[in-house]
Amino acid sequence: MDKRTVKAGVCAFFLMAAAGGLAGSWYAMHREEPALFSGRKTAPEFVFTYADNQPDDYPTTQGAVKFAELVFERTDGRIKINVFSGEKMGDENQIAEQLQYGGVDFARVSVMMLTDIRPKFNVLQLPYVYRDETHMWKVLDGKIGEEFKEELNGSGMVALSWFDAGARNFYNSSRPVERMEDLRKMRIRVAKSDMMAAMVEALGAKAVPMAYSEVYAALETSSIDGAENNWPSYETMNHYEVAKYITLDAHSRIPEMQLASQSTWDRLSGEDRKIIRACGEESALYERKLWKIREESVMERLKKAGCVVTELSPSEQVRFRAAVMSVYQTYCRDYIDVVNRIAQQQ
Repeated sequence: MDKRTVKAGVCAFFLMAAAGGLAGSWYAMHREEPALFSGRKTAPEFVFTYADNQPDDYPTTQGAVKFAELVFERTDGRIKINVFSGEKMGDENQIAEQLQYGGVDFARVSVMMLTDIRPKFNVLQLPYVYRDETHMWKVLDGKIGEEFKEELNGSGMVALSWFDAGARNFYNSSRPVERMEDLRKMRIRVAKSDMMAAMVEALGAKAVPMAYSEVYAALETSSIDGAENNWPSYETMNHYEVAKYITLDAHSRIPEMQLASQSTWDRLSGEDRKIIRACGEESALYERKLWKIREESVMERLKKAGCVVTELSPSEQVRFRAAVMSVYQTYCRDYIDVVNRIAQQQ
């Protein structure tokens, strides 16, 4: 679904709501059932929605639930946040759109979804821009990360904190990938991102943009040879069953953000904003711990299940990095100073 289609759908949503067609469902999401207030004298002052496209047991969704619990506790129940997981409020693209229009109050969104709104966010998903996980968190939890949060000012969204989404690796159904030549001519699924497609093409493979939900069937029928994603997604979608060869190249570490809708933010007092920001930061640390545990457990399970894991040699890592430098010039030419600051981060 392209951006124009999504925007039209969101606008239609609000037109229908104004006409009363969706008034009942909107009210159901924003009201609070009396039964949930057992022991409380009054209902919350605010009841908000939080959207995540992942299932209930996924680290990001669990981080969202922790955020909601912390906010409820620290506002003495004045602010209640209901978490809707598993695309109940739309896919990630739609969720980002709804945040801008106030159709969702809070959400967890990949920075990949923000690049059309603020092209500077392309920097954070450049291939091999981080040396490792430790380097990434020094960047995001420091001055550079704060500058990227501020980049969303005026976008209709307010940045609260950074979530982990792990390192993305290539996996395929054909053979181990030990050298760049092993990728040549492979049909590799990518998310609908021009930059991700350019990265795959720069490495000698053919990029095939495709919806996440279609990947398993495409691998099973050999419509594609491989894909790329993080360990938890590799397991959650059962891609390992039809693509057992995975190469730990960590070509991308694409962070995610906890966000608030600006329209929701504007309704809150300064004290409530301070509480919500603090809860956002604390729940982000919780999510990162969960992610690390999940990643390590998935890796062990899938190795036992027969997945063939390959690690690139140091010399091959240099070749992979060199091959994608054209992507930097094409998509981040105006932000090379930021790229250099990230590289210099110690």
